[in-house]
Amino acid sequence: METTAIIAVTVVVAILVIIFIAYIIRSVYEKRFREEIDQARKSAVSQSRAVLGGKFTEQMVPFFPDFQYDPTEVRFIGSPIDMVVFPGLAQGDPQEIVILEVKTGKNAQLTSVQKKIRQLIEDGMVRWDEVHQKGEEEV
Repeated sequence: METTAIIAVTVVVAILVIIFIAYIIRSVYEKRFREEIDQARKSAVSQSRAVLGGKFTEQMVPFFPDFQYDPTEVRFIGSPIDMVVFPGLAQGDPQEIVILEVKTGKNAQLTSVQKKIRQLIEDGMVRWDEVHQKGEEEV
């Protein structure tokens, strides 16, 4: 009986040790997981602020003192390019059309679509088109 008791106590102690080790391992991983989630949240908030700040700046740029165009001649589009400028429009005599992209931040770069649009403009792949819709009285 003594041997059985020793085996039973050993098994119970082994189970308790395994449970304790599992608890410690779980605690370590939960802490690491919480830290990773907190870091991901902070990163997401930071990126969101940067994006919102950039979008705000894009719309306010025409009113900055060093903006080289007349703000009344600017039309904000937002995507895939930020704005179109019609220099001379305020005097009723537009002289050119400027496609303008505003970038903020240290590492700001054109997207692949914006690069493609820039290339199309540089290659002269721009044209005029009109659409005439029939009014209700013409149907």
